Amino acid sequence: MSRAFLDKEPHEVAAMFDGVADRYDLTNDVLSMGQTRAWRQAVAAAVDAHPGERVLDLAAGTGTSSIPFQQAGASVVACDFSLGMLGVGRQRNPQTAFIAGDALRLPFRDGAFDAVTISFGLRNITDTTAALRELRRVTKPGGRLVVCEFSHPTNGPLRTVYIEYLMRALPAIAQRVASNPDAYIYLAESIRAWPDQKGLGTLIRASGWSGVAWRNLTGGIVALHRARA
Repeated sequence: MSRAFLDKEPHEVAAMFDGVADRYDLTNDVLSMGQTRAWRQAVAAAVDAHPGERVLDLAAGTGTSSIPFQQAGASVVACDFSLGMLGVGRQRNPQTAFIAGDALRLPFRDGAFDAVTISFGLRNITDTTAALRELRRVTKPGGRLVVCEFSHPTNGPLRTVYIEYLMRALPAIAQRVASNPDAYIYLAESIRAWPDQKGLGTLIRASGWSGVAWRNLTGGIVALHRARA
């Protein structure tokens, strides 16, 4: 596997996301065969936001993932390091509070949020453990963490088909529908290099979170990890 994309600097990764911002949500729907909507519903149920609560949606992109928390009556902050994503998000969802931020140095006080969540963004951060600790810092004692991320299919034949799709079909489809196909080559390679369900659970626990648990979505293609501060 090539390391060319995985070794990109943070500003280079941000630039890639800036370049796909306009068509990001549509492209993700196509590449996931419509599964992104079901995954967002699962995240919303796991976060279980309530009126009056403060929720941090990290790596929120254009803010699509933040909408269910707002609909539940919570006060939501959509935070991302891609200014391009935030710009598109502000145009599409002007009612959402968008804030630019580095996941390793979040611009929030200690214990600011009742719940924190990150979907499909943790593997793009250079230091996973440091990011999880920073999320722990800004969460109230007893507050909730929900991480939705690509993972490892638990069924052998599905895993084989999935890896084949990632490394061959996904880049080919991206050439047709994405504004920056190279960003989706990075996506495929970063998914292959990511820890499995147990491995991520171990990282979360080592970062100061308790009650770590997870469940598989779509046969383990995606895993939903939960924990408490």
